[in-house]
Amino acid sequence: MKLSVASAMIDAALAEATRLKVTVCITVVDAAAWPVAFARMDGAPLGVIDVSGKKAKTAVLFQMDTAAFAKIAHPDGVAYSLENTNGGLTSFGGGVLLKAADGAVAGAIGVSGATSAEDIDIARAAARVLSA
Repeated sequence: MKLSVASAMIDAALAEATRLKVTVCITVVDAAAWPVAFARMDGAPLGVIDVSGKKAKTAVLFQMDTAAFAKIAHPDGVAYSLENTNGGLTSFGGGVLLKAADGAVAGAIGVSGATSAEDIDIARAAARVLSA
């Protein structure tokens, strides 16, 4: 994950969050789950800083969007409490796995601060930068 690509994704996410009139934190990580870029919009709660990072980390470590991860990590899921592994993960939507044109995992983006549906929409808008 190049910083220039991660920065472009942050810009796309900020634009979508602004369009939706929400304030969020956005974290982009590389394929090894290391942070590449981060933004906190003015007024975003401090607590969502950590959540956006954990959403990105969860998506890349398990190679699935966090909305899908939530289906297996909830109390009735096949892997309940899995979010307690790897130093803490997140089992709700807003983390999106990023793949390169050749299908290789490029990293992930995590968005937190709005509703889960809005976080997902913002993350997906940012992810489209990879296919542009």
